[in-house]
Amino acid sequence: MELKRFSERIWFLPYEKERDRPILGYVRGDRWSLAVDAGHSAAHTEEFYRALEGAGLPLPALTVLTHWHWDHTFGMHALHGLSLSSRLTGGHLRAFAEKIRREGTEFFLNMDPSIRLEYAGGREVRVVPADMEYAGEIYLDAGNCPVRVFQTVSPHTDDSSLIEVIPDRTLFVGDAAGGVFPTWEKDPAKCRALADVIRQTDADWCLESHWEPQATYELLESLERD
Repeated sequence: MELKRFSERIWFLPYEKERDRPILGYVRGDRWSLAVDAGHSAAHTEEFYRALEGAGLPLPALTVLTHWHWDHTFGMHALHGLSLSSRLTGGHLRAFAEKIRREGTEFFLNMDPSIRLEYAGGREVRVVPADMEYAGEIYLDAGNCPVRVFQTVSPHTDDSSLIEVIPDRTLFVGDAAGGVFPTWEKDPAKCRALADVIRQTDADWCLESHWEPQATYELLESLERD
């Protein structure tokens, strides 16, 4: 998969439908760089890093998680640098790691065909929480590049975080606009509440994890229809 440049400071590795791999984002500051989401497995993370190195970009010093789901976090043990999640995300990851410790990995591999594909060949399933956790919101500055990370209501999970790259007027949405796994049903009230949160940002563009970049107004129209 080829790394794509989106704006002056943002690149991303595109999503892959077959293995349900979400986009992995990259934000380059003048002093350090951060990634958005950690990958479906160590193999996914390592592919991302090879793409960054091929583009002459330094590996991220920090990886920020949008939510706890496996396709966004189970590559975390292979990360370069530190990682950051919400406290809710950390709690979900610790609970899932304990479930795997008690029951093994078969229940996880059977949750969706894409998981079997990602972990084909006996790849290790390893779940770890982030190095650091926040609550509410946190501002980061990678060097002339302020980034706002904040929790939001979402029809997808109770632990969704949005990442706003302020100078590029871009919002990483993760899966926040999606429905609940595995039915994909959406609560209309939560869709409207999420739309209200997004309207309060200055983002002109939104990057959803399993879709192409889109103008913010397009995502808002979609949420209002749901």
